[in-house]
Amino acid sequence: MVANEATPAAQPAPAAHPVQSVEKTDCCIVGGGPAGAMLALLLARQGIPVTLLEEHKDFDRDFRGDSIHPSIMQILDELGLADRLLQLQHSEIRHMAVQTPQGPFVVADFGRLKTRYPFILMIPQVHFLEFITTEAQRYAHFRLVMNARVEELVEEAGRVRGVRYRAPDGWHEVRARLTVGADGRFSRIRRLAGFEATSTSPPMDILWFKLPLRPGDPEDSGGRFGHGAMVAMLNRFDYWQIGYVIPKGHYQELRAAGLDAFHATFAEIVPDFADRIDTLKDWKQVSLLSVESSCLPRWYRRGLLLIGDAAHVMSPVGGVGINYAIQDAVVAANVLTRPFQAGQLRLRDLAAVQRQREWPVHAIQYMQAAIQKGLFASVLSSQDQKGLEIPPAVRTLLRVPIVRDLPARLIAFGIRPVHLTN
Repeated sequence: MVANEATPAAQPAPAAHPVQSVEKTDCCIVGGGPAGAMLALLLARQGIPVTLLEEHKDFDRDFRGDSIHPSIMQILDELGLADRLLQLQHSEIRHMAVQTPQGPFVVADFGRLKTRYPFILMIPQVHFLEFITTEAQRYAHFRLVMNARVEELVEEAGRVRGVRYRAPDGWHEVRARLTVGADGRFSRIRRLAGFEATSTSPPMDILWFKLPLRPGDPEDSGGRFGHGAMVAMLNRFDYWQIGYVIPKGHYQELRAAGLDAFHATFAEIVPDFADRIDTLKDWKQVSLLSVESSCLPRWYRRGLLLIGDAAHVMSPVGGVGINYAIQDAVVAANVLTRPFQAGQLRLRDLAAVQRQREWPVHAIQYMQAAIQKGLFASVLSSQDQKGLEIPPAVRTLLRVPIVRDLPARLIAFGIRPVHLTN
């Protein structure tokens, strides 16, 4: 029983389905993404029993964020894991630049930052998650269950006591002192708990697709602007992942114009890849991501905490989503470890997690919105073939050292760096 929360005695609600097994643990985490996997590792290493439920049979999904920023590398360094992660195949982004008619314009130079890891690590998310969960499996208190689709919350007297999930062999129940929803932007836990987010609708959508990687291609990822679109090109070692940014709601119009027209426009924006865009032969090869930004007014209730995209959906601007999710996990572990160990987990401890993380999330979302409404909206509404023009005043301002380093610092570390305290 969680201390300091007096509730009347209650019998468990009858299961809606025959349950094959009932497991008891301290913390049940739903969602094996970056936030859930990291929190599970951090709790398990402190001797706290934790069960991580992942809906899919593996971690391999297309078009997931792959950027690990310096803030997260420093956390991994504190865990003694950074150098081991760097042994996996990866690439490093040491500066962010955009192509302009005057040539490349450096937006953020990470090499100027005072850190052991002055780069953004690009590594397929599947490999990162496998790395973190493999590390977690070294601890006896960690249990990972794949193919576990959570369908119901277990509730008693207004308190969440765990979840019921459906697996290939039937229904199972996990009873926990705390349930953590880390199941992403379409969080089922958020819906089951009755939480509603306050959302905004950024002025863009993203089409994701793959193009072949060929000998002689550059190693670095990059981006281009033009024809009312922006293109991100991410090197995945054996293919290019392409993010084609369009004005929100224009996908059907683009599709109605046909693939040939799309091929031609893409080839004009990215002439280097004109020799391979014809490998995109069907719209079924394209995935549409409707970009949104949102945050829950409240991230918790008795027995339940939401973190990562389940609590706040981030815009892809700056590629900070994974990093803010992992920072949520680190703060949650910092705040909750001692209450777990002492058997004194209270509602105010869950509130403290939100309190520490809410304002950095709101601040970065505000900055993302300003960039989207200013720079991105301007580019997406223009049909200029020449690309993005950087105003002279901006170029001059970014020559001032304290201003020049600010974009790199915000992208690398966020509003406030997070460190382990346990």
